Amino acid sequence: MIFIIFLMSLIILMISAIVMILTNLLSKKNIEDREKSSPFECGFDPISSSRLPFSLRFFLIAIIFLIFDVEIALILPMTIIPFSSNIITWSLTSVVFLFILTVGLYHEWNQGSLEWAS
Repeated sequence: MIFIIFLMSLIILMISAIVMILTNLLSKKNIEDREKSSPFECGFDPISSSRLPFSLRFFLIAIIFLIFDVEIALILPMTIIPFSSNIITWSLTSVVFLFILTVGLYHEWNQGSLEWAS
């Protein structure tokens, strides 16, 4: 029994090694230039100076995304909670929470943060 398991493990390792060697030999060897091998993040050119000014609009869009993401994470459980809690407490809490979100959204809209292209 142990011999069969050992033999199966050895066969699996040999097949894996053969496949890895074949893919390494048969793969296209492209000459990688500096652009393709460099990391790419958020639309910034990694080769130029890292002391370029940061766009404040990009930062505001990221913050607004995080705020809306947290809002969704808090709103989704509101649909399940009424079945296991007091309906009046749930209604009052939900209305206050949604009112705060609406006031925040109105403030962002009034300040011009939601203007994507200007």
